[in-house]
Amino acid sequence: MSGIAVSTIVNGDRVEFLCQPEETLLDVLRDRLGLTGAKEGCGTGDCGACSVILDGRLVCACLVLGAELEGRRVETVEGLAQGGRLHPLQQKFLEHAALQCGICTPGLLMAAKDLLARNPDPTEAEIRLGLAGNLCRCTGYDKIVRAVEDAARVLRGA
Repeated sequence: MSGIAVSTIVNGDRVEFLCQPEETLLDVLRDRLGLTGAKEGCGTGDCGACSVILDGRLVCACLVLGAELEGRRVETVEGLAQGGRLHPLQQKFLEHAALQCGICTPGLLMAAKDLLARNPDPTEAEIRLGLAGNLCRCTGYDKIVRAVEDAARVLRGA
């Protein structure tokens, strides 16, 4: 296959791939790298299901071209758990039943990780604002907010 050669870091690992100019970061993650956590919900950046962290900034992977990744750092939901242990956000989402069908969950987890990296002790309103770009049709948002509040306490060591 011909295409654009890209070398980047995904979840701490250097990866190289070829992609076509029109392929999105979401396409690359799912189809080239086998990282299927990020989901395509809308393809227009409106639902947040494909949220990842690119160079420390939350983005919708459906809106970034794969060719733009050269030399950059990507964090996906697959990179949250470490050494077989769930990240506190993942654990709290399970404990609070903050997921149902699972389409929105990876994006919500990444949005929550981004929020807590910027604000380790958010109010409920700040959590709701931080997750506002992520749509969930199954749970409502109360359980999700409670899970993020609880994970924030764990991450702060409170």
